[in-house]
Amino acid sequence: MIFHVVDTNVAIVANVQSPQAGPECVVACVDVLQYIYDAGVVVIDDGMRIIREYMDNLSLSGQPGPGDAFMKWVWHNQANDDRCERVHLTEDGSREFEEFPDDPRLECFDKSDRKFVAVALTSRNHPEILNAVDSDWWDYREAFAGCGIKVKFLCPSQFTNHKE
Repeated sequence: MIFHVVDTNVAIVANVQSPQAGPECVVACVDVLQYIYDAGVVVIDDGMRIIREYMDNLSLSGQPGPGDAFMKWVWHNQANDDRCERVHLTEDGSREFEEFPDDPRLECFDKSDRKFVAVALTSRNHPEILNAVDSDWWDYREAFAGCGIKVKFLCPSQFTNHKE
């Protein structure tokens, strides 16, 4: 099984709720979520920070879009070790989480997305973080790579003309 950390923007794009995402990007997001349902494992934190963010942006009923179906799937599988890996995060005032890299290149990285990085680094399965349209991930891709963090850009054409 392949393990993934799924940034909320992937499910939002799958729901066709992100105006900057074109049809190819939507299809890529729907496809990766379908892959996770069928054969993947999602990595989340045991403090429900990621699930709460999902719930703030998606419907727990699983309707009407594929991103909402993903939310429902995560909710129902969060305690199933075969489908979800839950890791513990330790809160830290300066970096948000002790597990987030203490790297000056990442000082300005979005604090609300640090949980995804901390979860990926804490997992024993070395998951990649899936991103669709959030440019912060693109801007910090080299720093992440230097810290051993794998980010998969589902919609790389979103960033072709992006200025850092």
